[in-house]
Amino acid sequence: MKITLIGAPVQEGAGRLGCDMGPAAFRAAGLAGALRDLGHDVTDAGNVSPPVPHTFDHPNKALKNLGETVAWTEALAYAAFNESKDAVPVFMGGDHSLSAGTVAGMAKRAKALGKPFYVLWLDAHTDFHSLVTTTSGNLHGTPVAYFTGQPGFEGYFPTLEVPVKPENMCMMGIRSVDPAERRAIREAGIQVADMRMIDEEGIVAPLRRFLKEIADAGGMLHVSFDVDFLEPSIAPAVGTTVPGGATFREAHLVMEILHDSGLVSSLDLVELNPFLDDRGRTAFLMTDLTTSLMGKQVMDRPTRSYA
Repeated sequence: MKITLIGAPVQEGAGRLGCDMGPAAFRAAGLAGALRDLGHDVTDAGNVSPPVPHTFDHPNKALKNLGETVAWTEALAYAAFNESKDAVPVFMGGDHSLSAGTVAGMAKRAKALGKPFYVLWLDAHTDFHSLVTTTSGNLHGTPVAYFTGQPGFEGYFPTLEVPVKPENMCMMGIRSVDPAERRAIREAGIQVADMRMIDEEGIVAPLRRFLKEIADAGGMLHVSFDVDFLEPSIAPAVGTTVPGGATFREAHLVMEILHDSGLVSSLDLVELNPFLDDRGRTAFLMTDLTTSLMGKQVMDRPTRSYA
């Protein structure tokens, strides 16, 4: 596989500083070398640089860094579309606001290839606020609402060329949702496998249902992986920790099943804040999980049919 690593040192969308060091931490943890050891052709394209920020006057005075986040969205949408022409782009973040750009760019690529586009959102949060409904003003809580074409972004964020269909999205690991987001998600029709569902059914059943849907449609899959999808005791380097996340074994299982599906066309690695880490512990874990997604297994396993 040809893989392109792309640094997205975005921290303007988060509530605390440090996510801009994420790309450097992934490089220091040896992500490129680990992927090459699996036989992949890996290129590090360096870091994306945003254009000069826009200046906006928005009625929601809680908003923080709106102009900077819009500039990052434009730059990352362009990078995602261009770098996905002949490689699998892996975006090393950076806070989760970066997905407003990466997903928009990948949706455009899927349309160019004539394929349906799907998103798997591995996160403790739904990030489904609009510029109007957010009370924190932290724009890492808005990307899903933006790239699924929800109202409230017009005149500020770039006009979406290809909105993601809400029904083509699955959120897994959800366990912290505002009431406004809960109502909006239900109305939009996004698939959600929250931690209660995972506790009741296990993590495999909802994931396989979603992957079967994508395979049957001949679709492309973008995976957006937030550090806070994981249990904080194993991944402390995130500013939005929520207890009760995915375990080490559950996370690796998800990654291995995704690899087996052959559907993943792009990947976000977001919200890694090295300033909060314990001697690189979270960076190494995220690197290890990425190699599981890209084919690392303890034992070779025969292909099975789950039809």
